[in-house]
Amino acid sequence: MSDFLLPVQYLRQIAEQLRAMGTDPAAWLARCEVEPRQLDDPDYQPGFALFSQLIEHALALTEEPALGLLVGERLVINTHGILGFAALQSESLRQAIQLVERYLAVRTTLVTLRHEHDEAAQREHIQFVASFPLGSIERTVLEAVMLAIKNVFDAITPANVCLSQVGFPFPAPCYADLANEMFGCPVAYDQPWAGFTIDSALLDLPLRMADPAAFREAESICQRELMKLGEKTSLSARVRRLMLEKQNGFPSLVVTARLFHMTPRTLHRHLLDEGTTFKQILKEVRHSLAVEHLKSGRLSVQEIACSLGYNDVANFRRAFKQWEGVPPSEYRPGRQ
Repeated sequence: MSDFLLPVQYLRQIAEQLRAMGTDPAAWLARCEVEPRQLDDPDYQPGFALFSQLIEHALALTEEPALGLLVGERLVINTHGILGFAALQSESLRQAIQLVERYLAVRTTLVTLRHEHDEAAQREHIQFVASFPLGSIERTVLEAVMLAIKNVFDAITPANVCLSQVGFPFPAPCYADLANEMFGCPVAYDQPWAGFTIDSALLDLPLRMADPAAFREAESICQRELMKLGEKTSLSARVRRLMLEKQNGFPSLVVTARLFHMTPRTLHRHLLDEGTTFKQILKEVRHSLAVEHLKSGRLSVQEIACSLGYNDVANFRRAFKQWEGVPPSEYRPGRQ
């Protein structure tokens, strides 16, 4: 099974946004050979490549660069199923953040969350890390997902509790003022990571709708759903996702095996059974990330080589030429 998950309900929200903007959802779906009836099938699950095409075509049809924000605004807490219900019962913002960090995968595997505490500044950094090479849809996806999570926080916290800052790892768009308004706080661009900054003092304020018993029951359902997903997802897909989550320092075979409660030999054997190896997955992840970094233009070739774990930039150049047929300095996205 693919490690990409996005419930069809979210595709329906995109379709409704297109309809509200005067675009026929059927025409949008037809471009990707998707039938409208498939959006009514609760078990329908597109692959990541098809999802990317759907987002690209939605942007092209609407000619609305801020589509991600408009879709994100629609994604209120009750659109997130059991995860949204559990968040609504949280006793504190800290508990809600931990909940989303642990169980976001029951709603989507597009991104994962990391929570870091800045002791010196007394700030919390909630980072959104892409689990897939988003490429041309990065801005739209991050804006939609981050605004959706912001809506969850808004639903459970008092009106005066808000984010200190939102950051995105891409240049400011022409609609930056709209982003500031919709997030309700300053939005910074060209940042090293995507995410929120929150005052630490807000984390443990009691929430008005807290229901500890309901929270425990909802969290147990999230746990069961996550276990089911883990059983369906191939080991190679889980290893690939782990590498993408930790792309600033890929774990070794030994560390990866330990994280999956296996010996290195057992992990190697299972990957062979799935037709791949740890080295092959690492090479594929490096290739994918190298292309995405070059497309973004934010890092130099030397910086990309370093971020991908190459001690010698010459080794990276050789590897990239094997992947793409040209050295990284000559790579041009979309060339044939």
